[in-house]
Amino acid sequence: MIQISIVVPLFNEDESLPELVSWIKRVCLENKLSFEILLVDDGSTDNSWQVVNKLSTETQEVRGVKFQQNYGKSAALHVGFQKAKGDVVITMDADLQDSPDEIPGLYEMINEEGFDVVSGWKKKRYDPISKTIPSKFYNWTARKVTRIPLHDFNCGLKAYRNKVIKSIEVYGEMHRYIPVIANRAGFKKIGEKVVQHQERKYGVTKFGLERFINGFLDLMTISFISRFGKRPMHMFGTLGTLMFLVGFLSAVWLGAQKLFLLHKGVKTILIADSPYFYLALAAMIIGSQLFVSGFIGELIARSSTERNQYFIDEEI
Repeated sequence: MIQISIVVPLFNEDESLPELVSWIKRVCLENKLSFEILLVDDGSTDNSWQVVNKLSTETQEVRGVKFQQNYGKSAALHVGFQKAKGDVVITMDADLQDSPDEIPGLYEMINEEGFDVVSGWKKKRYDPISKTIPSKFYNWTARKVTRIPLHDFNCGLKAYRNKVIKSIEVYGEMHRYIPVIANRAGFKKIGEKVVQHQERKYGVTKFGLERFINGFLDLMTISFISRFGKRPMHMFGTLGTLMFLVGFLSAVWLGAQKLFLLHKGVKTILIADSPYFYLALAAMIIGSQLFVSGFIGELIARSSTERNQYFIDEEI
């Protein structure tokens, strides 16, 4: 029985891989933990796959998967999760900035303290200020939107109960929000552990400032899917009804005002000459479009293969 599966997505990290595998192996053997290391090569263009091949022949616990091209970190994690056999699955980056010394503590929080997910928190970082300040603002926003009190959504060092990663699907750029996806699937016990952050030893970072923009866009996506993924009419129907009512009541008010002024003998402009009439008309049109969008969303949701996907915890 394998206690721990360590899933490592990598892209052009040939220099750091031997040291990382040696470090993981030493920590697991010292703590008498049975383990496997899954190295998922996300279409590297350097010698990473040759290094993975060599490591797999030298260390029987090392397994490798190579993508034909670069698909992204989420795809690498998804494939790694599918192949993981350990009771606890730990993810970490391949650049040595995540310390393998944290493995026993993460395993203990899952195995003994009963957490479903444990996310690392790099409280003290060795990144430039151009990354740390946007990261703090991003994480603050993510906490408020998702209502999950994690300080570091971007941290690659995380631990999961095996049942968690077998019940979820990671796609697109959603690797930042695996705790949110797990929470949506019913795994509510999500913890956090302060972990050591290492300075980058080899190579250069593969992520630029665009990851923060993508992160905010993904945050809006995961927030919408979590709340309205299976009931889009609740959102679009509500917004459409409110918009239509605002436009309709505004048009009624304009008509009533016109009739009242005519009754009093006051000369007034045509309703169609009032700019408020066109605002009311636009509100009714937009409201109708939103309402129809809700219907279309419902049709798509009911045709989805996941429309009746529910997660069963136990069965007798």
